[in-house]
Amino acid sequence: MLDNPIIFKFGFINYRTEYKYENNLYDFFKVENKKLSELLNEHLHFGGYPRVVTAESIEEKKKEIDEIYRSYIEKDISFLLNVQKTEKVSGLIKLLASQTGKLVNYSEISNTIGLSNETVKKYLWYLEKTFIVRKVTPFYRNIRKEITKSPIYYFHDPGFKNYLLGLFTDFDELIYSGFLFQNFIYNILRDIYSESSYSINFWRTVDKTGVDFIITSGVKFVPLEVKYRMLKSREIRRSLRSFIEKYNPEKAFIINMNYKGMVRINNTEVAFIPYYELWNTNIF
Repeated sequence: MLDNPIIFKFGFINYRTEYKYENNLYDFFKVENKKLSELLNEHLHFGGYPRVVTAESIEEKKKEIDEIYRSYIEKDISFLLNVQKTEKVSGLIKLLASQTGKLVNYSEISNTIGLSNETVKKYLWYLEKTFIVRKVTPFYRNIRKEITKSPIYYFHDPGFKNYLLGLFTDFDELIYSGFLFQNFIYNILRDIYSESSYSINFWRTVDKTGVDFIITSGVKFVPLEVKYRMLKSREIRRSLRSFIEKYNPEKAFIINMNYKGMVRINNTEVAFIPYYELWNTNIF
């Protein structure tokens, strides 16, 4: 079973800054904007597995992630799951990597890789339990609909995903990848709201309007939109406006690279916050 990757906020930044800000990372967030951006790009590209982070060269990093993947397939999958044809599971993982942040259709996956629906679901469950992917289900007021609609899968580690897609050493392909940043934000939210009293979902309608994340606690829920951009003004997409008009939440958030501000839509307070302030923000 793979270990959890280093959490970006703690292990990765502390290691890369030689523990200079270990007791006050928020000073680092405020004063080291250029360095923070560089570290974010490095993390989105290579991920946070300790062996990969500490490897000095790109070739060493590639070798380490390759060994991690092969060890996982040959030991965990083959032995623990008793799978003889591991290429099917490998194909499933690679297919998920290509669909990060997109709706997953079990029947399509089944037809693509040549496995039954039940086997696909079994393998996906195992991938969750071994810290490869995380499943996110849709937000609905009707629980029956939430269970039956297509989920989205995110990866625990972006470097693992990039390796599977053959992008691990092609940095330029990743700089502007919104889905990688969206995956990164999801992992932060899971870090913050890991207690059972919270749930993290996404919202999607039949006309393909959607909001990236909905955090729910009891009867309260807060939508979060993710933008991998340097904002200069209070830009609000039609999809977030649609959710606000439909559900009238008290708060909504737009997570972006740099911009901080506030605007009100009807009775909803919409806050723009830089991603690194998520750890220090009470969204409820």
